[in-house]
Amino acid sequence: MFEYFTGPKYVWNLGVCATLNNGGAIDEVDRACRPAREAADVNSGSRIFMQSWKAVADQLADQARASEAAGHLRTAGQQWYRSGLYVCQAERMLSNTDPGRRAFYQQALDAFAKVFEIADPATTRVEVPFEGTTLPAYFSDASRDGEPVPCVIMWNGLDSTKEHMYTSGWPQEMRARGISVLMVDCPGSGEALRVQDLKARIETEGWATACVDYLETRSDVDADRIGLAAWSLGGYYAPRAAAFEKRIKLVAVWGANHNWGEVQKRRLQREGENPVPHYWEHVLWVWGFDDVEKFIEYAEGIHLDGVVDQITCPFLIAHGENDRQIPVAYAHRSYDQAVHSPKRELRVFTVEEGAAEHVGLDHMPHINAFVADWVDDTFAELLGGS
Repeated sequence: MFEYFTGPKYVWNLGVCATLNNGGAIDEVDRACRPAREAADVNSGSRIFMQSWKAVADQLADQARASEAAGHLRTAGQQWYRSGLYVCQAERMLSNTDPGRRAFYQQALDAFAKVFEIADPATTRVEVPFEGTTLPAYFSDASRDGEPVPCVIMWNGLDSTKEHMYTSGWPQEMRARGISVLMVDCPGSGEALRVQDLKARIETEGWATACVDYLETRSDVDADRIGLAAWSLGGYYAPRAAAFEKRIKLVAVWGANHNWGEVQKRRLQREGENPVPHYWEHVLWVWGFDDVEKFIEYAEGIHLDGVVDQITCPFLIAHGENDRQIPVAYAHRSYDQAVHSPKRELRVFTVEEGAAEHVGLDHMPHINAFVADWVDDTFAELLGGS
């Protein structure tokens, strides 16, 4: 993995790799990172990191407004995109108690609203009805003239957002293959957590039911070909949901989070890398706990033993052999237990080829293309095609 920062700054380096893989400009990323290079650690330096990235994002937003005023909408769309990209990558480094975090996240929402308005009208903001409220989402529409096409529901992990899903480029890859994508901030993530205070829970099939119910109301979605994809902690969320929501016709994960509760016990022993600074504060926020000990007791139920064997649709597990957050052994455990999936596949990405780090963030185009092709092929097989 490319490591811009030296020392114990895995979290920042992973964010830099993701940004560069997702369309960031190397000069802008360098200018955003330089002020934080001398920080002692990612916790103490997280606000410096945010401020320096925000400065570059603000500069791009100013340039985008000027480009819009001049009628240069293509240029403005690119500038708004990179501005939003930098904000969403830096915002996740902040403590949830930071007084500026909510406004900073809103800056990302505003930037991508401009992207959809002037550069990518095929992507729109939608709301998925859920338990008396809604789940904020983006819908990437692959339909031509409104005809029904397959759709994949996409979920994030512990600290990512629907903005990270959009900037990953995967929804655009699917749209090029004629497949729509519904990018959802589930409880415990993104806007659902930051704005609506919806917390994560073990029973993720409720979120899946809400998403499928919503998609079945859309005439541009083929209700017989709805899939589910997710990464990181979504490697627990999605297989759990697919095991119990049988309208889901395929499930694919980047990172097999087979026993996330067990991972938390290891984190208490300082084993493995944390995905964000202020780790335990973030975990308690996501799950709605105020005590680590009580959370660890609850987290014993966050596993897929006795669950993945109930998956009866095609199941893809993509995992990096050098994943420092989720042991690769979990990928084999999920695969070995998914005995009732009619098409189960395990793909481990090596250091030599890239995409070997957590959810392939070191080489996202490589892992994204593989997952996209698998989904495309599997949907075609469901129609009896080749």
